[in-house]
Amino acid sequence: MRVVFIGTGEIGVPTLRWLLETKDHELVGVVTQPDKPVGRSQRLTSPPIKEALAGPTLPILQPVRLKRDEAAVAAIRSLTPDLIIVVAYGQILPRAVLEIPSVACLNLHASLLPHHRGAAPIQAALMSGDPQTGITVMFMDEGLDTGDILLQKRIAIGEDETGGTLHDRLGALAPTALRDALTEFKSGKVPRVPQNPLRATFAPKLEREHGLLDIRESTIVNERKIRAFDPWPGSYLVLRDGSALVRKLKVFGAVVADRPFMRPGEISVADDSVIIGVKDGALQLRDVQLEGKTRMSAAEFARGHSWLKTAIVAPAT
Repeated sequence: MRVVFIGTGEIGVPTLRWLLETKDHELVGVVTQPDKPVGRSQRLTSPPIKEALAGPTLPILQPVRLKRDEAAVAAIRSLTPDLIIVVAYGQILPRAVLEIPSVACLNLHASLLPHHRGAAPIQAALMSGDPQTGITVMFMDEGLDTGDILLQKRIAIGEDETGGTLHDRLGALAPTALRDALTEFKSGKVPRVPQNPLRATFAPKLEREHGLLDIRESTIVNERKIRAFDPWPGSYLVLRDGSALVRKLKVFGAVVADRPFMRPGEISVADDSVIIGVKDGALQLRDVQLEGKTRMSAAEFARGHSWLKTAIVAPAT
């Protein structure tokens, strides 16, 4: 079948590569987000999907807003796809695009729908303490991840899983899910299971400010958040030292500390460790990065910053 792939994020790259390599289907075009300025230098950077197409010669469309770009919609239609495959595009497709393929418009979503609909399902699964997650292949409609389910592939979530490791594992699983889904079309009996809206949960888009850790929350909530938000959007604390200077400290890992009672916001620096008190206990930090400095172990940080002994963690506001 003729396939148009629509996607932006790194998680879709393994699926795109599978479509490029398979002999069972023909990839005829790709739609992704526009190039954007990135980092302090604001260097114009292509999305991961476009970078993965450095070799093959394929039509690549990069509309700013697909639902408002009639020329882009017409260009997709001119490719006469049997299938449109969507992975982490970042925009809801308009009806005009959903109606283009002759067979189906399928979305590969990184959760076990109807759980964690939305832009950040991987982080949501970790924050919720889910024992498993997976890839859902669904028929697309105009809602937010509300279409009928074709199939699901499941994987267990590890105790030390981070957003980054789970992202990569789900990205590697997605081509298998798509391959099995497309095999169903050969039989002529394609499953379509409606989602139960009463079981739906939502995972809205994350911004950097969502990474602020809250000492008024439990050790479990904060530890899960640190893992879930690694590497994006990242977790951080706001420290106030004895001179009332505010310092932002990024946190890259923590474990629940076996310590006597500590007040929320209290900082203990002993035996080359940094431990912070939260609502129901304490967390021992692993790797950290003071704003404007390099990343280091918490032990290195403790040895090099004596002001920590008089500092406190500011509560989230």
